Amino acid sequence: MARESGAYEGASRRQPVREPAARTYARALPVVPVRARGLTIEGADGRRYLDCVSGGGTLALGHNHPVVLEAIRAVLDSGAPLHVMDLTTPVEDAFVTELLRTLPPELAGHARVRFCPTGTDPVASAVSLVRAATGRSRVITVADEPFPDEPFPDGPFHDGPFPRDGEAGQEPPAGLLLEPVRSEAGVFPAADALVRHLRARTAEQAVPLVVDETGTGVGRTGAYWAFEHSGVTPDVLILAKAIGGSLPLAAVVHHEDLGETGEPGDSDGAGAAGRPASPPAGGPGASGTGAFRGNQLALAAGAATLAHVREHRLAEHAAALGGRMLTRLRALAAEFACLGDVRGRGLMAGIELTAPDGTPGTPGTAARLAAAVRRECLRRGLIVDVTGPGANVVRLLPPLIVTEEQMSAVLDRLAEAVRAVDRHRPDSTAAIRAGHGPR
Repeated sequence: MARESGAYEGASRRQPVREPAARTYARALPVVPVRARGLTIEGADGRRYLDCVSGGGTLALGHNHPVVLEAIRAVLDSGAPLHVMDLTTPVEDAFVTELLRTLPPELAGHARVRFCPTGTDPVASAVSLVRAATGRSRVITVADEPFPDEPFPDGPFHDGPFPRDGEAGQEPPAGLLLEPVRSEAGVFPAADALVRHLRARTAEQAVPLVVDETGTGVGRTGAYWAFEHSGVTPDVLILAKAIGGSLPLAAVVHHEDLGETGEPGDSDGAGAAGRPASPPAGGPGASGTGAFRGNQLALAAGAATLAHVREHRLAEHAAALGGRMLTRLRALAAEFACLGDVRGRGLMAGIELTAPDGTPGTPGTAARLAAAVRRECLRRGLIVDVTGPGANVVRLLPPLIVTEEQMSAVLDRLAEAVRAVDRHRPDSTAAIRAGHGPR
């Protein structure tokens, strides 16, 4: 343990001078992990932490799940090549078979799967795909403001991008890109009625609906895929994070009508239906390029994860336990004025921090409170995230294998952290809402 403690101190000193300031997690969470299993991380300093960041939602089964380790070892022990670009292999075939098994029949029966490097590449691939398929260039992103409760009023947020009946002068867009839960924006779930409305509008205008399931897929929101809550079927799915079973993997799944041959990024330079590919292979946003698409270890780990979530009904577990988590978080928010809106779905939750008087208040105040809550959580052995454009939303992303007992421990530690932050604020006597007090 002394050796690991020394390694902790040395690594902590070296990282700031070796890596850029963009290493945001390391600045906020000064932990040097040496062992991990499930929800628990052990640091080189000997402390144990409950991890409710889960690699930003990447670790659907938590750290080092036995089925994931077994799948990786099987590939390593088989002598199979670890890297073959995206050539067909038994490992890739098993992954695609399992992936299609999780999709609704109306998509799975007509689906094409293309692997991409991770990061922004799958989004760029999806955008290139719909542009090539439609011959149009404008792609609309449903973003930039919280999802409204009423999805049907007229206005630019809802119908402005689409020509109304009889309206001339503006062609439909090439595609509409939707996140079922805008996690990085502060955990804003889309109302199911809004998703159905957008699906209807895109269908009327023959506009492909692109759903980005990067952070919401593989059971996270209480359904295997978050779009299933609304009962719609998209034309294109963007998949990453959890599909790799803790290893880097990304893919775009699309209806076969959007591109069968000569797809964007192919070496022949032709897009779907003979249209020119846009952009060319290797250029910015190129589709289907990159040396590390379809990595064999990631495919094996991903197939094992997809199957385990399906076979053990972990999406249903996320829905039930996540509902109880949100109920308790809302009770906590009713107790303290520094806590505002609580949002989420399944095992994805965001708790908004507000200024001392319970309003958005002075810029930066709520962000400082959120950072203080994160620090107090870490002192109590709980790792949480802070997100949102104002950096004022504490986010919980526990793995799908979290138990009721573990969730109780997570929420107890979070509540203690909030009380500690509230107690040390200058106006702490005014922070407790009328009629409520610390439990």
